[in-house]
Amino acid sequence: MSVILFASVVRARDGLPLSASTDHEQNISVQETKKHLKVLSRKLEQLPDRCTMKRGPHHVHFISSLGVSYMTLCSDSYPSVLAFCFLEELQKEFITAYEMVPINSAVRPYSFIEFDNFIQKTKQRFNNPRSLTTKVNLADMQTEIRLRPPYPISPQELGLENGITHRKDPTYKGIAPRLEPVTLTGIISCLLSLMCAGLNLIRGFHSVESLLQNDFDVSCVIAFFLGTAACLYQCYLFVYCSSWRNTKSFLAFGLICLCNLYLHELRNLWQLFFHVTVGAFTTLQIRLRQPQSKSPDYNV
Repeated sequence: MSVILFASVVRARDGLPLSASTDHEQNISVQETKKHLKVLSRKLEQLPDRCTMKRGPHHVHFISSLGVSYMTLCSDSYPSVLAFCFLEELQKEFITAYEMVPINSAVRPYSFIEFDNFIQKTKQRFNNPRSLTTKVNLADMQTEIRLRPPYPISPQELGLENGITHRKDPTYKGIAPRLEPVTLTGIISCLLSLMCAGLNLIRGFHSVESLLQNDFDVSCVIAFFLGTAACLYQCYLFVYCSSWRNTKSFLAFGLICLCNLYLHELRNLWQLFFHVTVGAFTTLQIRLRQPQSKSPDYNV
């Protein structure tokens, strides 16, 4: 049967899905082709603004404009002219409904999932060509496709063959997970860590001056600067998400403890207690501030 099976709106620069048709009960072949479509969405900036790809019993078509791509998955017998007219209608409505600022600043997948209402209505209309009222549009599109045909993409060009991904795009890094909102105690711990880093840095420079004037132990200078680096790295781990984040924070805290243990002759008990306590407090805040849970996929 000649029908449009799926449609999505994707940000071209990073492949972030902005909206998609929420389809249910699709067969395995459609699901496999949708995986190809996800790989394709990561390479949109490298491709022309109008492309088509055949995969088994399906065709994938897309157009791109103003940093947004409109993609559709159809049965291979569905007329390409109708498919591109369908994409143009999605493009006109999406540009009218949303401004570029929220589109460019979106960080969560499917931030404009409400656009699915328009996708579903338009898809139903184009799946019943007799109900189409715009005949001039079809004629214009036929002429445009004849003069500038879509660029044909092969699965091998995407690194796909027989439905299997053979290589990953090294330039695609995905969407970095966001951390939970900052709390007041977290801000305080970060400020205290910066204070400890500053104190270590000042003492480190003073130690360098003493080293130039007499036989001051160079290892103490290194300990001060390592303590500075460990405190600053804890601040970085608190602000940004990275792999093995909790382990790195414990290692940084261990380095703070070792530096202060080595510098025990140059600091009194209260100074040592302050630096170690701040390090432990910041480590706890890093542990408590976890990445946000993954957003739902809305069955797309």
